[in-house]
Amino acid sequence: MGMAAAEQQFHVLAVDDSLIDRKLIERLFRTSACQVTTVDSGNKALEFLGLQEHENHPNPPHACPHNHQNLQEVEVNLIITDYCMPGMTGYDLLKKIKESSSFRNIPVVIMSSENVPSRINRCLEEGAEEFFLKPVRLSDVNKLRPHMMKTKCKSFQESEKIVTKENQESPEIEKVISEQSQPQPKTEVDTEQIQQIQQFQGNNNKRKSMEEGPSPKRTRPRYSGLTAV
Repeated sequence: MGMAAAEQQFHVLAVDDSLIDRKLIERLFRTSACQVTTVDSGNKALEFLGLQEHENHPNPPHACPHNHQNLQEVEVNLIITDYCMPGMTGYDLLKKIKESSSFRNIPVVIMSSENVPSRINRCLEEGAEEFFLKPVRLSDVNKLRPHMMKTKCKSFQESEKIVTKENQESPEIEKVISEQSQPQPKTEVDTEQIQQIQQFQGNNNKRKSMEEGPSPKRTRPRYSGLTAV
Protein backbone atom coordinates (compact mmCIF):
# COMPACT_ATOMS: atom_id res chain seq x y z
CA MET A 1 0.00 0.00 0.00
CA GLY A 2 1.39 3.42 -0.98
CA MET A 3 2.09 6.26 1.42
CA ALA A 4 -0.85 8.33 0.18
CA ALA A 5 -3.26 5.43 0.65
CA ALA A 6 -1.94 4.75 4.14
CA GLU A 7 -2.50 8.38 5.15
CA GLN A 8 -6.14 8.20 3.99
CA GLN A 9 -6.84 4.94 5.83
CA PHE A 10 -9.34 5.20 8.70
CA HIS A 11 -8.66 3.63 12.09
CA VAL A 12 -11.60 2.00 13.89
CA LEU A 13 -11.68 0.86 17.51
CA ALA A 14 -14.20 -2.01 17.90
CA VAL A 15 -15.40 -2.97 21.39
CA ASP A 16 -17.37 -6.18 22.00
CA ASP A 17 -17.18 -9.00 24.55
CA SER A 18 -18.23 -11.52 21.88
CA LEU A 19 -15.34 -12.93 19.85
CA ILE A 20 -17.65 -13.78 16.94
CA ASP A 21 -19.05 -10.24 16.78
CA ARG A 22 -15.54 -8.75 17.00
CA LYS A 23 -14.39 -10.88 14.06
CA LEU A 24 -17.44 -9.88 12.04
CA ILE A 25 -16.93 -6.16 12.70
CA GLU A 26 -13.23 -6.45 11.92
CA ARG A 27 -13.95 -8.17 8.59
CA LEU A 28 -16.58 -5.60 7.58
CA PHE A 29 -14.35 -2.62 8.24
CA ARG A 30 -11.33 -4.23 6.62
CA THR A 31 -13.47 -4.75 3.53
CA SER A 32 -13.95 -0.98 3.57
CA ALA A 33 -10.15 -0.49 3.70
CA CYS A 34 -10.06 0.48 7.38
CA GLN A 35 -7.49 -0.36 10.00
CA VAL A 36 -9.21 -2.11 12.92
CA THR A 37 -8.24 -2.52 16.57
CA THR A 38 -10.42 -4.85 18.64
CA VAL A 39 -10.81 -5.05 22.42
CA ASP A 40 -13.22 -7.14 24.51
CA SER A 41 -14.32 -4.62 27.16
CA GLY A 42 -14.97 -0.96 27.81
CA ASN A 43 -12.10 -0.78 30.31
CA LYS A 44 -9.61 -1.99 27.70
CA ALA A 45 -10.96 0.54 25.25
CA LEU A 46 -10.25 3.30 27.76
CA GLU A 47 -6.77 1.86 28.31
CA PHE A 48 -6.15 1.91 24.58
CA LEU A 49 -7.14 5.58 24.46
CA GLY A 50 -5.01 6.38 27.49
CA LEU A 51 -7.99 7.32 29.66
CA GLN A 52 -7.44 4.68 32.34
CA GLU A 53 -4.48 3.17 34.16
CA HIS A 54 -3.34 -0.39 33.41
CA GLU A 55 -3.39 -1.51 37.05
CA ASN A 56 -6.28 -3.97 36.75
CA HIS A 57 -5.31 -5.18 33.28
CA PRO A 58 -1.57 -5.83 32.97
CA ASN A 59 -1.95 -7.34 29.49
CA PRO A 60 -2.25 -4.74 26.70
CA PRO A 61 -5.34 -4.90 24.47
CA HIS A 62 -5.20 -6.81 21.20
CA ALA A 63 -4.22 -4.31 18.54
CA CYS A 64 -4.11 -5.05 14.83
CA PRO A 65 -1.67 -4.83 13.22
CA HIS A 66 0.74 -2.76 15.34
CA ASN A 67 0.22 -3.62 19.00
CA HIS A 68 3.84 -2.75 19.84
CA GLN A 69 3.59 0.99 19.20
CA ASN A 70 2.59 3.66 21.69
CA LEU A 71 -1.18 3.26 21.86
CA GLN A 72 -1.79 6.80 23.06
CA GLU A 73 -0.28 8.18 19.84
CA VAL A 74 -2.62 6.20 17.56
CA GLU A 75 -5.26 8.27 15.81
CA VAL A 76 -8.76 6.79 16.11
CA ASN A 77 -11.40 7.93 13.61
CA LEU A 78 -14.35 5.88 14.91
CA ILE A 79 -15.36 3.84 17.96
CA ILE A 80 -18.04 1.17 17.58
CA THR A 81 -19.12 -0.63 20.73
CA ASP A 82 -21.65 -3.20 21.88
CA TYR A 83 -24.25 -1.94 24.34
CA CYS A 84 -24.53 -4.98 26.64
CA MET A 85 -21.11 -5.89 28.07
CA PRO A 86 -20.07 -7.05 31.55
CA GLY A 87 -18.42 -4.49 33.78
CA MET A 88 -18.83 -1.38 31.63
CA THR A 89 -21.70 -1.06 29.17
CA GLY A 90 -21.45 0.61 25.81
CA TYR A 91 -23.47 3.50 27.18
CA ASP A 92 -20.99 3.99 30.05
CA LEU A 93 -18.10 3.91 27.57
CA LEU A 94 -19.88 6.50 25.43
CA LYS A 95 -20.24 8.83 28.42
CA LYS A 96 -16.54 8.45 29.34
CA ILE A 97 -15.45 9.33 25.80
CA LYS A 98 -17.74 12.36 25.54
CA GLU A 99 -16.47 13.61 28.91
CA SER A 100 -12.90 13.59 27.61
CA SER A 101 -11.61 16.83 26.09
CA SER A 102 -9.20 14.86 23.90
CA PHE A 103 -11.61 12.26 22.47
CA ARG A 104 -15.08 13.83 22.65
CA ASN A 105 -15.01 14.57 18.91
CA ILE A 106 -14.43 10.94 17.92
CA PRO A 107 -17.67 9.48 16.47
CA VAL A 108 -19.13 6.71 18.64
CA VAL A 109 -21.54 4.08 17.28
CA ILE A 110 -23.57 1.76 19.52
CA MET A 111 -24.74 -1.68 18.40
CA SER A 112 -27.09 -4.10 20.14
CA SER A 113 -29.04 -7.27 19.47
CA GLU A 114 -32.05 -5.82 21.32
CA ASN A 115 -34.34 -3.20 19.80
CA VAL A 116 -35.20 -1.06 22.82
CA PRO A 117 -36.35 2.46 21.82
CA SER A 118 -35.59 4.03 25.21
CA ARG A 119 -32.06 2.61 25.09
CA ILE A 120 -31.54 3.88 21.55
CA ASN A 121 -32.79 7.37 22.40
CA ARG A 122 -30.63 7.58 25.50
CA CYS A 123 -27.48 6.76 23.51
CA LEU A 124 -28.31 9.21 20.75
CA GLU A 125 -29.00 11.96 23.28
CA GLU A 126 -25.66 11.28 24.94
CA GLY A 127 -23.85 11.87 21.62
CA ALA A 128 -23.80 8.57 19.72
CA GLU A 129 -23.71 9.06 15.94
CA GLU A 130 -25.63 5.87 15.11
CA PHE A 131 -27.34 2.93 16.79
CA PHE A 132 -27.17 -0.32 14.80
CA LEU A 133 -29.04 -3.56 15.42
CA LYS A 134 -27.00 -6.75 15.18
CA PRO A 135 -25.90 -8.31 12.99
CA VAL A 136 -24.14 -5.28 11.53
CA ARG A 137 -24.09 -5.25 7.72
CA LEU A 138 -21.71 -3.80 5.19
CA SER A 139 -24.34 -1.20 4.24
CA ASP A 140 -24.29 -0.01 7.86
CA VAL A 141 -20.51 0.34 7.76
CA ASN A 142 -20.68 2.37 4.56
CA LYS A 143 -22.94 4.89 6.32
CA LEU A 144 -20.15 5.64 8.78
CA ARG A 145 -17.59 6.93 6.26
CA PRO A 146 -18.86 10.56 6.40
CA HIS A 147 -18.46 10.51 10.19
CA MET A 148 -14.89 9.29 9.89
CA MET A 149 -14.13 11.92 7.25
CA LYS A 150 -14.97 14.63 9.78
CA THR A 151 -12.15 13.53 12.06
CA LYS A 152 -9.69 13.50 9.14
CA CYS A 153 -10.73 16.99 8.06
CA LYS A 154 -10.41 18.32 11.59
CA SER A 155 -6.92 16.86 11.99
CA PHE A 156 -5.91 18.43 8.67
CA GLN A 157 -7.28 21.83 9.72
CA GLU A 158 -5.36 21.71 12.99
CA SER A 159 -2.16 20.86 11.11
CA GLU A 160 -2.82 23.77 8.73
CA LYS A 161 -3.21 26.14 11.68
CA ILE A 162 0.14 25.05 13.11
CA VAL A 163 1.90 25.47 9.76
CA THR A 164 0.31 28.88 9.19
CA LYS A 165 1.38 30.08 12.62
CA GLU A 166 4.97 28.97 11.97
CA ASN A 167 4.98 30.70 8.58
CA GLN A 168 3.73 33.92 10.18
CA GLU A 169 6.43 33.85 12.84
CA SER A 170 9.31 33.15 10.41
CA PRO A 171 9.31 36.58 8.62
CA GLU A 172 9.30 38.37 11.98
CA ILE A 173 12.30 36.35 13.16
CA GLU A 174 14.15 36.94 9.89
CA LYS A 175 13.42 40.68 10.13
CA VAL A 176 14.91 40.88 13.62
CA ILE A 177 18.02 38.94 12.55
CA SER A 178 18.44 41.14 9.46
CA GLU A 179 18.17 44.34 11.49
CA GLN A 180 20.73 43.10 14.00
CA SER A 181 23.20 42.10 11.27
CA GLN A 182 23.13 45.50 9.49
CA PRO A 183 25.75 48.10 10.56
CA GLN A 184 24.35 50.90 12.65
CA PRO A 185 24.40 54.34 10.92
CA LYS A 186 26.67 56.98 12.37
CA THR A 187 24.93 59.64 14.34
CA GLU A 188 25.28 63.38 13.70
CA VAL A 189 27.29 63.76 16.88
CA ASP A 190 29.83 61.18 15.69
CA THR A 191 30.17 62.87 12.28
CA GLU A 192 30.69 66.30 13.81
CA GLN A 193 33.31 64.95 16.19
CA ILE A 194 35.18 63.29 13.35
CA GLN A 195 35.19 66.52 11.32
CA GLN A 196 36.57 68.50 14.31
CA ILE A 197 39.32 65.93 14.85
CA GLN A 198 40.29 66.01 11.18
CA GLN A 199 40.37 69.84 11.16
CA PHE A 200 42.50 69.89 14.32
CA GLN A 201 44.94 67.37 12.84
CA GLY A 202 45.20 69.45 9.63
CA ASN A 203 45.97 72.67 11.50
CA ASN A 204 48.44 70.89 13.74
CA ASN A 205 50.31 69.42 10.78
CA LYS A 206 50.45 72.83 9.03
CA ARG A 207 51.83 74.51 12.16
CA LYS A 208 54.39 71.77 12.61
CA SER A 209 55.51 72.10 9.03
CA MET A 210 56.03 75.82 9.41
CA GLU A 211 58.07 75.36 12.60
CA GLU A 212 60.35 72.64 11.27
CA GLY A 213 60.89 74.16 7.78
CA PRO A 214 64.37 75.58 6.88
CA SER A 215 64.91 79.33 7.50
CA PRO A 216 65.90 81.38 4.38
CA LYS A 217 69.71 81.95 4.23
CA ARG A 218 70.88 85.55 4.42
CA THR A 219 74.06 86.34 2.38
CA ARG A 220 76.40 89.07 3.48
CA PRO A 221 77.08 91.61 0.69
CA ARG A 222 80.61 91.68 -0.61
CA TYR A 223 82.38 94.94 -1.24
CA SER A 224 85.11 94.58 -3.78
CA GLY A 225 87.29 97.27 -5.28
CA LEU A 226 86.79 99.66 -2.43
CA THR A 227 89.63 101.22 -0.44
CA ALA A 228 89.14 102.11 3.07
CA VAL A 229 89.85 105.70 3.92
